[in-house]
Amino acid sequence: MGLELKGCRALVTGASSGIGAGLAEALAAEGATVGICARRGDRLAEVVGRCMEHSPESRMWAVDLADFDAVDQLSVDVLDAFGGVDLLVNNAGIPKRRHVTALNIDTITQVMHINYLSPMRLTMALLPQMLERGAGTIVNISSIAAQLSAPGEAAYDASKAALTAFSEAMAMDLWETGIKLMVVYPGVIDTDLFSLPDNDIPDLPVTAEPVSVAVDAILGGLASGAAQVYVPEYFRDICTSKAQDVAAFLENTAGYLRDHRAAK
Repeated sequence: MGLELKGCRALVTGASSGIGAGLAEALAAEGATVGICARRGDRLAEVVGRCMEHSPESRMWAVDLADFDAVDQLSVDVLDAFGGVDLLVNNAGIPKRRHVTALNIDTITQVMHINYLSPMRLTMALLPQMLERGAGTIVNISSIAAQLSAPGEAAYDASKAALTAFSEAMAMDLWETGIKLMVVYPGVIDTDLFSLPDNDIPDLPVTAEPVSVAVDAILGGLASGAAQVYVPEYFRDICTSKAQDVAAFLENTAGYLRDHRAAK
C-alpha cells in the first residue's frame, strides 16, 4: 500500500538543490507539508518559497548535517514545528571522487560521517514518534554506486553501501510496525554533485538524466509502496547481472576503463 501525500508531514535533507529540491517541491505540490534542510540558507529560501506556494506551512532549517549536535537539534525543531514526521527523506550527501591511492583515512571517515552516520542519527531520532503512531515512511537516497562499486569513488561507494545495508536490515526489524523503508538507487543525475570542487572530474559512461526523472521515480515508488527504486530502471538489470558473476563484472569493468583511457 502506498503513502498518501496529501496532509503528509515530510522532512527532506539536502534540499537546496538537485534531487532534494525537486522532490521537496513535488511533495508540496501533492499536498504535503514539507520541511527542508541544507547548509545553504539562501538557496533553501528559494526552494521553500516554491514549496509554500502549494503548502504554506512548509518550513526550512539551515543546518550543517556534518555537525551531530545540529542533527539532534534539527530533529527537535522539526517535531516542535510539525508535531511529527510521516515521511523522512535522507538525501544529503557528498561524493569525494578520488582514486583509492589518493584517499586517506580522514577523507574516508568524513564521507562515512556525512553519508551514513548523519542520516542514521536523524533516522534514529525521528523513529520513536513513528513507532508510537505505528506509521511512517523512511526513504534513503543511496546510489547505484552502492551496488556497482564505481571505480574512483571507493569512499562514496562504501558509505552508500552502508546506508543500503542498514536500510534493508531496518526494514526487516520493523516489518510488523507499520514503518516502511524505501531505498533509491540513482545513477547519473544532472545535479551539481558531479561538478563540486575537491573531486576528480568524472568520466561518465552514460548521459545524465534530469532531476525530474529521479523525482518521478521516487513519487512512483512512494505511491506503490516499493522497497527499491532504480533511476533509470535499467540499472536493476545491470545489478542483477553483476550478482550472477562478480569476478567477471570486475574484470570487464577494469578492462573497459583500461581501454577507455588508452583511447584518449
